[in-house]
Amino acid sequence: MSEPRDVLVTGGLGYIGSALVPQLADADDVGRIVVLDSLASGSPRHLLEARVDGNFDFRRGDVREYGDVESAMRGVDTVIHLAAITGAASTHDRRAETMAVNLEGTENVCNAARKLDVENLVFASSCNNYGRAASTDIDETTEPDPLNPYAEAKVAAEEVVAEFAHENSATATALRMSTNYGYAPGVRFNLVVNHFVFRALTGRPLTVYGDGSNWRPFIHVSDAARAFGHAARYPTDWPQAVYNVGSDDGNYRISEIAEIVSDEVAPVEVTYLEDEHPGPSYHVNFDRLAETGFEPEWTLRDGVRNLAAVLRDRQEINA
Repeated sequence: MSEPRDVLVTGGLGYIGSALVPQLADADDVGRIVVLDSLASGSPRHLLEARVDGNFDFRRGDVREYGDVESAMRGVDTVIHLAAITGAASTHDRRAETMAVNLEGTENVCNAARKLDVENLVFASSCNNYGRAASTDIDETTEPDPLNPYAEAKVAAEEVVAEFAHENSATATALRMSTNYGYAPGVRFNLVVNHFVFRALTGRPLTVYGDGSNWRPFIHVSDAARAFGHAARYPTDWPQAVYNVGSDDGNYRISEIAEIVSDEVAPVEVTYLEDEHPGPSYHVNFDRLAETGFEPEWTLRDGVRNLAAVLRDRQEINA
């Protein structure tokens, strides 16, 4: 067996990080784990399901500060760069901050990795980059059409990561992630599936912007975390610069999401605000992902049922 990998996870206290860090801690081929997080949106409570021992190191720091990044990266050979401002729609009002964190922060990560001879970099990108694509078979060769500062920053940051890999003969890949859903310690409720589940549990109607015909691919947060861990631990299996991450069966119209939540959680009224802008729409192809040997395990219906069960259990515990 080769030497265990020492891994830095930026933004490790966020939604995906809260699922990823426990997975890394349980992996025999991972040694030291360093988490760099600003605590702006994440919390140490999100590590409750991780094994925190002598091989774990938490650093409070900001990816906008190069010194914080370099200090945290010293001694690791692999970096999983998750740190970002999320919530694409909200970034229209936070453009400068979004560019500083999501683009300039990635530049800091790549510059530190270049200086410290990091062997492998896995970057969290997004299928949101595709905007409103007319095709229902979007693959990695489709030209991005970013519709918000979040996606603009991710598209530009992908180029930074690719340049780092080319100049340093390092392995680096960007994972264009489907929209996450499902339970993790750092669960977010501003994502459509989780938001709908919460509203259904509390007996409130589901609001769909537009007519609900826009497409999105979805992936359970545990599967998203597994993808990052797989790319970090088996970099030779992920040789391409970019991968869409999700499953063909995970492409849904937003109206279908509302119907599934109503079926699986509780019957609720669905309100369509057809005068409102529905946001991006993209139906994505995942053939390239299959070449890595990684495949998602969760179905959307299973994830909806699981999240609802977890939330119901918490309600009973706190009653």
